[in-house]
Amino acid sequence: MGGFILCLNTSTIQPADLMTKISVTAEAGFQGIELWADDVDAFVADGGSLDEIKAALADRGLSVPSFIAVHDWGNTQGQAFTAAWDEARRRIALAAELGAPVIVATPPDGQVDVDLLVERYARLVALGREHGVRIAFEFLGFLAHINNLPLAWEIVQRAGDPDGCLTVDSFHIYRSGRSLNDLRAVPPERIGIVHVNDVPGDVPVSELTDADRVMPGDGVGVGREMLAILAEKGYRGAVSLELFNRSYWERPPAEVARIAFEKLQGILPAEA
Repeated sequence: MGGFILCLNTSTIQPADLMTKISVTAEAGFQGIELWADDVDAFVADGGSLDEIKAALADRGLSVPSFIAVHDWGNTQGQAFTAAWDEARRRIALAAELGAPVIVATPPDGQVDVDLLVERYARLVALGREHGVRIAFEFLGFLAHINNLPLAWEIVQRAGDPDGCLTVDSFHIYRSGRSLNDLRAVPPERIGIVHVNDVPGDVPVSELTDADRVMPGDGVGVGREMLAILAEKGYRGAVSLELFNRSYWERPPAEVARIAFEKLQGILPAEA
């Protein structure tokens, strides 16, 4: 596995319960698991505890390189912003409790006031630092505005905080219509988490949705190319296989996790 920490994003094996996700991820051979706040909240609401989750992770030797996610912090106003900020604070604290050094921050949809977004992101990074958690700003390739890596990197840089970092996703880079070479401008230490996947070649780029993601190596090869660039740059952090493909959700989660691990191993560059 070299320098990459191989991780499974649990969106890949929905709708399994949280403990099943943890066990099959470890059994498949992954070193890390990317947890979602909604799954953790549902587990606790059903009578479980954070201590049980932490014990399950420790028993199976899994780290949590990244936690997902904080939303609605970038463009809400008034009471909506207060509520979003309180929820962001809660989720950041939850990430820290579970040992995650990074939490993903999703961007707002529609046309965005970039100056405001920069200000809000800087505040979010400062809030994360109180808990020892970095805020990995994400762009989404299908959004109207915050949809490409250069713009996301500009926002992180303008925030002026060295703890600021990016979420980098092969699907979103491809969906944005831009080149993977945009990655070369981002220092590896400013990448908080990498999401890896592939995309089918028979769907127009402008029509791709999250549900179209496929396993690494089963599409045009965007995941393989991205990891090669990252390895060349010296990135040695977590790479998390993230799919939202319902055809995989209909299969046994242990089978999907096993295939996911094999597929991810199959695209690793030799130097990684």
